[in-house]
Amino acid sequence: MNMKSLKIFCDVVRRRSFSRAAKDNSISQSSASQVVHQLEEKLGIQLLDRSKRPFVLTCEGDRYYEGCLQLVRQYAQLEEDVRTLHDETASRLTVASIYSVGLAHMSAFMQRFTAEYPSARVHLEYLHPERVYEAVENGEVDLGLVSYPEESRTLAAIAWRREPLVVVCHPKHPFAKRPSLDINELADLPFIAFETGLRIRSEIDRALMVNKVDSPIALEFDNIENMKRAIEIDEGISILPEPTIAREIASATLAKIPLTQPLERPLGIIHRRDRQLCHIGQQFVQLLQAENNFAGNKEPITQQLSNKSQTQEIIAPGRETATR
Repeated sequence: MNMKSLKIFCDVVRRRSFSRAAKDNSISQSSASQVVHQLEEKLGIQLLDRSKRPFVLTCEGDRYYEGCLQLVRQYAQLEEDVRTLHDETASRLTVASIYSVGLAHMSAFMQRFTAEYPSARVHLEYLHPERVYEAVENGEVDLGLVSYPEESRTLAAIAWRREPLVVVCHPKHPFAKRPSLDINELADLPFIAFETGLRIRSEIDRALMVNKVDSPIALEFDNIENMKRAIEIDEGISILPEPTIAREIASATLAKIPLTQPLERPLGIIHRRDRQLCHIGQQFVQLLQAENNFAGNKEPITQQLSNKSQTQEIIAPGRETATR
């Protein structure tokens, strides 16, 4: 017997009336009477003594009513728990980002996002590039923020923004006051490089090689923070994404010089092809793109995703690691 029938029986007993119980359940009085009759037939016992007015419960009916009432209440609570879980899940989003997107930048963005969507619960953590891809692919997170985004059989990428790469040097370096710089002028100068194996290192090496620039590697790091510290003590020059040095430029601890042959680092948002983003995930992507004046694909985010197939929580990185 289904839970609806048990509820009708409980309502009949509680209301001491077939007509009132029928009204409570939007059925006819005869239907309510039939439900109780079917229960009695199934059990082979009489639940209600109809010879009395109003009817009374038999001993068996009294025990059955107590048990059914408990089941109905538990089922109602279960339904409420499931609805609540659905609402919480629909408003929850987990995002993994490469470190060089910038903790300060993302903290400001998260404040704007949660202000616009106060019911959203976004969990943002910073990981090494390879771990971002793994976390998205394994379903540990909903979205990944990466540079030089790569698609695969299981992962799709959405364009986010493009960051200029600029020459970065000590404020007293001869280049510091230059309005622009040709990449060939970096030849033979000590170079602070990204660690071999990172995608951004490969792209910068390719640009140097194409322009036949041979710069001795003074130091290699797997994170931008250490690279900036090395440049601040004049250990060499480097090429870095412009947004990652905003704080140092503002405090005049570093100098930046645009390249005459512009280089850019693309940033993208990766997600699993076989999992449609929830509404809050789509809003997160839209606001990211809008915030950075994204000038690429103008299709609605829902279309992009289909074609590709009030709490802020930030886990601070234990170690700053460069992006691909």
